[in-house]
Amino acid sequence: MNIVTLLPFIVLIGAMFLMTRSAKKKQQAAAQMRNEMQPGTGIRTIGGMYATVKEVHDDAVLLEVAPGVHAVYAKNAIGAVLADDEYNRIVHGTEADLNEDEDTPVVPDDASSLTETDEPAAASDDSRIDLGKKDAAAEADDAQPKKTDGESDAK
Repeated sequence: MNIVTLLPFIVLIGAMFLMTRSAKKKQQAAAQMRNEMQPGTGIRTIGGMYATVKEVHDDAVLLEVAPGVHAVYAKNAIGAVLADDEYNRIVHGTEADLNEDEDTPVVPDDASSLTETDEPAAASDDSRIDLGKKDAAAEADDAQPKKTDGESDAK
């Protein structure tokens, strides 16, 4: 057998080894993150719900999803353990250090400030503007009475 015929199989086996190795590393990192949870830690579930850890058991976690509302979740349902400042920013909408600088431009809510000028507005001519010309045939059609009540020229 030639080495050239075995080359695709060798490449395929090597790719499978590398993929399983990286997946295994990700699983180990996730398991370590879940094992480091402590009561009072803010978390995000794999479903996207944010909660606070109340109790940690072997395979389950008691979460406070709202003040006074508790739910039991499997440890595998925890997607991420969040830092305190990140959890407060997402859940409560607070920033850890809000610094209002004087150099920060103020962005208006609408575009009115972009169109306003300090000069007084000139007298505007609100008369109707004719954008097209009517030809003689169109004027003749307008002069003829319109047919109503189902009358038509068809015979």
